[in-house]
Amino acid sequence: MKKIILMFAAVIMTAGVMSAQDINQATESYNNGAMELQMGNNDAAIEYFQSALTMGEALGDEGAELVANCKKAICSAYLGMAKDLYNAKAFDEAAAAFQQAKEVAEGYGEAEVAAEAAELVNQANILKFNTEGKAAMKAKDFATAIASFKKVLELDPTNGAVAVQLGQACMNAGQFDEAVAALETAKANGQEMNAGKLLSNIYLKQAQAANKAKKYQEVIDFAAKSNEALENGNAYKLTASALQKLGKNDECIAAYEKYLEITPNAKDAGGIICTIAVLYQQAGNKAKAKEYYEKIVNDPQFGATAQEQLKTL
Repeated sequence: MKKIILMFAAVIMTAGVMSAQDINQATESYNNGAMELQMGNNDAAIEYFQSALTMGEALGDEGAELVANCKKAICSAYLGMAKDLYNAKAFDEAAAAFQQAKEVAEGYGEAEVAAEAAELVNQANILKFNTEGKAAMKAKDFATAIASFKKVLELDPTNGAVAVQLGQACMNAGQFDEAVAALETAKANGQEMNAGKLLSNIYLKQAQAANKAKKYQEVIDFAAKSNEALENGNAYKLTASALQKLGKNDECIAAYEKYLEITPNAKDAGGIICTIAVLYQQAGNKAKAKEYYEKIVNDPQFGATAQEQLKTL
């Protein structure tokens, strides 16, 4: 009986020694992983942590703390690899790596790491599509640029700067309605000035197209929208020309005067002043006609005409 008791005690002691050895081995593997992680060797670190995790799980309650630490460390290593790719601007690979880190963290119950990885998946994709869009713009591949910028806005709908880029790409592609929609989004998200400039330019282009087609009321309407987005001399000049062709001389004069107010040093200022003077003269307003002719008496091109007309007033 005594012999049996001694044998049983020996078995218990042997099990205790084996358990201690397993814990030491698992701990050593964990420490090696920690060293690799500190040196930035994430792949090697994960191998060590995975090995330590397997050994820790086999130990049951004795390895519970080690298992928990391994899971945290593995998640950190995966996240670190993804961040390295992100910092290297390998956004496509980074997005995939963040997704992997997210899935690993979810599997191990590391909610905080999973949430951070999920946010960074979106951020990496935003930068990826934005970079692609900018490159496409430089290459004048507007279809690709439009598709890329739209993907950014799907992920980040309030990104006003990208909405401006989308508007510009659509404008260059001749997709004016889409451009206007994108720029209105940009205006609503902190890009009032940049969006306003582009909107004004879009409407100005439409006014010019209408002018070529001799659709003068459309010229006036588009020019008004251009000025509403951002007041500019060219829109007033187009308006004045269209009004003159429609025989609306009083409104034409007002538009030309506004043009001169905004662009006083315009190269064609002399000709515009002469036109205003003629229109006032035709309307029987001699005082205003004289006032405008006197502005160009020394003009190399229109001075002679002005001096001749002043003699008749």
